[in-house]
Amino acid sequence: MKPQLTKNDIKALLAFQKAEITDHTIYLRLAKREKDSKNKKILEKIASDEKDHYNIWKNYTNVEVKPNKLKILWYTLTSYLMGYTFTIKTMEKNEYTGSKAMRDIKMNIPEINAIIKQEDEHEELLIEMLDEERLQYIGSIVLGLNDALVELTGTIAGLTLAFANTSMIALSGIITGISATLSMAASNYLAERANNNPKALKSSLYTGVAYLITVALLVIPYLALPNQMYFQALAIMITVVILVIFFFNYYVSITKNLPFKKQFLEMAIISLSVAALSFVIGICAKMFLGIDV
Repeated sequence: MKPQLTKNDIKALLAFQKAEITDHTIYLRLAKREKDSKNKKILEKIASDEKDHYNIWKNYTNVEVKPNKLKILWYTLTSYLMGYTFTIKTMEKNEYTGSKAMRDIKMNIPEINAIIKQEDEHEELLIEMLDEERLQYIGSIVLGLNDALVELTGTIAGLTLAFANTSMIALSGIITGISATLSMAASNYLAERANNNPKALKSSLYTGVAYLITVALLVIPYLALPNQMYFQALAIMITVVILVIFFFNYYVSITKNLPFKKQFLEMAIISLSVAALSFVIGICAKMFLGIDV
């Protein structure tokens, strides 16, 4: 016998239904794009589980619900840019299972507890089984990103007052950045080859690309502003550095289940400290060497 549900209960159940059918549609789209057969089957199984959840709620509402098209579009775009692991784990973090509405429903439908718990645990196991290629190279990306942030932030900050000209600083940053990109990629390749990694070339490419993208982001403020606005360019670059560190550490914290705050603060403190020290060195070099570019 079905329990007596209030209007608020029905409203909550319909919202749960919409969430489940939306997630079901997103997982199916991810599965269709996935080439790896193992990952494809896991995504299809999760999609099937979401449909089962939808049917549980439908059993109480007796209403068909359409998916949220805007949410589908957003997570589809996210999966292209960030990968499906990040997208899926973000979706799971935003699930309704911990909401007040869910707690109220559980009080009125106690038999739902065991079903939802079992299906959620099963889903978590399936998600952990996913093996996205780009996540295998997180170490290589960290190497390129971190080295570029520390080295280029320091170099550009040091040159800012020494040159006092955005065009000169940008030119120096580009030359240094491209040279360092090639050096870092080559070093990573040789290190991976020494460790008998059959994917040494791909690993070095991830390192090089991460380094080069970071160089571009740091140099853009100096290319965009007039020559005399070097202090403003420095302020924008520091902001970009913080945003890059924030974004990357958030990505890693989601995909790898690592603590965000500790990783973010550690990386930010190192990069900004090097920038500050280099800026002071630039001031000293200009004062004591008497060089005026």
